[in-house]
Amino acid sequence: MSEPIAEFFERLTRSVPDRLRRADGSLRIDLTSGTTTERWFITIGKGAVSVSHRNAKADAVIRTSKDLFEGMVTGRVNAMAGALRGVVSLEGDPTLLVLFQRALPGPPAPAERASITKGS
Repeated sequence: MSEPIAEFFERLTRSVPDRLRRADGSLRIDLTSGTTTERWFITIGKGAVSVSHRNAKADAVIRTSKDLFEGMVTGRVNAMAGALRGVVSLEGDPTLLVLFQRALPGPPAPAERASITKGS
């Protein structure tokens, strides 16, 4: 399991972003790495978020590589740009997908970008 991804979901359940407080539904994220698929199942409702690894039908589904999703949760990759390039597959409730995308972090601050590019 990728640490940045697990940390993102832990933060999401501890401190629900305002944008998700008004959402209601379920979202499954399928992350591929070689022949393995890691699933994250997010249930949003009544201002709370719960996360599990259930493989269940959801109102919306995001499919992408584990590496690309790690870039999304660290702010290095824009989810919508990934969808437009065809490396992120989105299906289901468009409102839920947009609200989740807006809950992802933005790009790192300039000082952070410099340390990322230097490999620190």
